[in-house]
Amino acid sequence: MRPRARDLGLRPGQFAPGPLNAITDVAGVLVGQETRIAGEGTRTGVTAVRPHSGNLFAERVPAGLAVINGFGKLAGATQLQELGELESPIVLVNTLAVGRAVEAVVDWTLARNPEARSVNAVVGETNDGRLNDIRARGITSQDVLLALDGATDGPVAEGSVGAGTGTVAFGWKGGIGTSSRLLPAALGGFTVGALVQSNYGGALLMDGVPVGRMLGRFYLREHADKGDADGSVMVVIATDAPLSDRNLARLALRAMAGLARTGAAFSDGSGDYAIAFSTHPGVRRPAAGGMVADWPNERMSPLFVAAAEAVEEAVLNSLLRATTVESRDPATGRKRRVEAIDIEAVRAALRRPDAG
Repeated sequence: MRPRARDLGLRPGQFAPGPLNAITDVAGVLVGQETRIAGEGTRTGVTAVRPHSGNLFAERVPAGLAVINGFGKLAGATQLQELGELESPIVLVNTLAVGRAVEAVVDWTLARNPEARSVNAVVGETNDGRLNDIRARGITSQDVLLALDGATDGPVAEGSVGAGTGTVAFGWKGGIGTSSRLLPAALGGFTVGALVQSNYGGALLMDGVPVGRMLGRFYLREHADKGDADGSVMVVIATDAPLSDRNLARLALRAMAGLARTGAAFSDGSGDYAIAFSTHPGVRRPAAGGMVADWPNERMSPLFVAAAEAVEEAVLNSLLRATTVESRDPATGRKRRVEAIDIEAVRAALRRPDAG
């Protein structure tokens, strides 16, 4: 088992993580994943996040969206922004699987809601074509349905799994990562959890340590190479704080601070998206007991800090837990391989006097 960030002594930020150090530390949140490895070329998968185990179409949760660079195909984004709510789970796939995933989410939702005539399926993506035969479109509707139906509230598998099976980050194997933060009672006592699909680049920082430069792999190293910068990242943030969609959009934006702390380049070809939602029963739509008051603006800052910290650590976990993946390019027949980051090299870098 490859280590997580905390196994290496990394402690990004100031707040403590939850018991699982995962998005599922937010009560009610479920995560399901299906990994598709077939033949020599298919290296992809599905990751699904369900805000609660009930009927989300009937009990919608407030949500907000933040976009830094919109180079992506995020289905359902405009209605999410317009109404400030989720009526479907969030599903992550690869770029050319968005259409099939939307159909599967619609089927899944219609089967549970015979009166529904419209479904806003929220499906995000990153392009895993560097390792995956993306044109073969290996993800099926059944894969999406399995991820949705198999979602659980326990530990979340990380690294080269689900929608992170074929992704690449900072020149190394990327993947799925997750983390959480607990606020002390004096600051509300809420939990903030993050899940990322890392497939982007820059100059990797690990809790402020320039590991990418130390290991000689970073964006613009030769002043011409863009290979380790372009890509995309999807971030999902969950909290049990009673937030409005407006403050959830503000919370989602702080995810970008977490990405920046990892050394993200936010390049022209990178799609950088974050969706935040609240699981608090009082802000569900419709809520059984009526909507509770929105958490006040002047008390949002600790939540902002927690979101940035959780996203930063989730990215580090996605890299550290990822394993080396190989495939073969169907067009050229050439072998493709992206190495997982060398754990011993990371340990050595963190021990260096110039690591700070």
